[in-house]
Amino acid sequence: MAAARRHRRVAASQPGFLPLKADLDGRLTTGCRKRVNKNKKKNWNKYSDIQDVEEFLDDVRLQERATGGLIADKPDDSLFFVDTGNQKSVPEPGGVGKKGRNSKPLRIDLILQPDSRIAPPKDVLAHQRPNAKKERRAAQKAEKLAAMGVLPRRQKLLHRLPAALSFKEKPVTSKDPERNFYDLWSGGSPETADLYYLEQTKKKLVKRPEKLNEKPSVLPAVEVIAPGGSYNPDFFSHQALLLEAHEVEVQKLKAQERLQRKLAINKADIATEVSTFEEQIEGLVEEEEEPKLEAEQVAEDAVDESVGPAAQQEKKTEKQRKKEKAERIKELQKKAERKMIDSRQQLFKLRSISADVKEMVQRTKRRQVQRKARQEAQKSLPRRLGKLKFQAPDLDVQLSDEIPGSLRSLKPEGSILKDRFKSLQKRNLIEPRERAKFRRKHKLKYVEKRAFREIK
Repeated sequence: MAAARRHRRVAASQPGFLPLKADLDGRLTTGCRKRVNKNKKKNWNKYSDIQDVEEFLDDVRLQERATGGLIADKPDDSLFFVDTGNQKSVPEPGGVGKKGRNSKPLRIDLILQPDSRIAPPKDVLAHQRPNAKKERRAAQKAEKLAAMGVLPRRQKLLHRLPAALSFKEKPVTSKDPERNFYDLWSGGSPETADLYYLEQTKKKLVKRPEKLNEKPSVLPAVEVIAPGGSYNPDFFSHQALLLEAHEVEVQKLKAQERLQRKLAINKADIATEVSTFEEQIEGLVEEEEEPKLEAEQVAEDAVDESVGPAAQQEKKTEKQRKKEKAERIKELQKKAERKMIDSRQQLFKLRSISADVKEMVQRTKRRQVQRKARQEAQKSLPRRLGKLKFQAPDLDVQLSDEIPGSLRSLKPEGSILKDRFKSLQKRNLIEPRERAKFRRKHKLKYVEKRAFREIK
């Protein structure tokens, strides 16, 4: 209590402090001092009088709200004015007369206006930004690069884009109210490009994949026969066609002979009477042991000695290990020196190295040309589409004595259906096939009828 009274006395005795309330005029009311025990905590709040301190602080807050600060700190011009008598009020040029009430604010607006002149506290969270330090560094780096003339990645991508971008127009949907309407029950088809109408009436074709537009083979659908296959061919053309057919038959004979050679039985492996008899009496007759030669005996003894226990390797001394280590280091140094000398010598081989590089480039180009030619040649060959290989049909050729004299006496050869079927296989449109084999599901059952038995 004595401390609170002392604080009030100190606050009121401050030089220049002007209380705003009338009760804080500096006069202190002294009463009868009550003697209490201060060494107990429960008596601190019970017998401590802080009313004067709270009144002083309330007066300070009132001054801050009303005047924006303490009155003692205000200058005299803001607190006092010189009264020089009644002065005629000069109307403002843009003002309103007495009856103009728009110049005076409404009372409700005055009530809603803040009456405190204390500035609001600064909102720290409003000025804080996430990753502000990182963004500031990025901005500084961008400014530095811009000063050097380096464009950021986003602007580079914008410059790479074409100048005139073609934007695709969105198709008009069936739910679009601005689309064109047509008579559904009209006689003729409406002239409209409505996507929904074209899809529902099946007039719009399905978009084909690009792969379907590529032909699987460059061969024509109908191949023209060689000039030698005419009903009245030229002699040389007919002989060239006969030679081609002859080569095909020779290849077939060679393949057949090759297969026969692989399947042939070796006559030396066929059992004879003598070999059969020797196999039967094997183990029944005791054969006399022939005396071994001295050289064979010596070789066997050497083998027996080598099979014995391996000799243990002697432990190396410290001197031997150091010597081997020095030799290894010396060998590594020689290799490093040799490598350095070789790298230096390569400087004098630049001409030969450039020649080797040119030769390598030319070799690569030749291989590319060959590979491209091979790929172009494979386009005209049948591919392996199934488990069977494509077998070319036999050539339709007539011998010299079979050539007819006129078109009227020409005999038909081959089959158009088989020719078209082989053409589809050759052009990789269908896989090679073979005729399905007839397989009986159930076995045949032979039954003897009664009529047959009676005849019997």
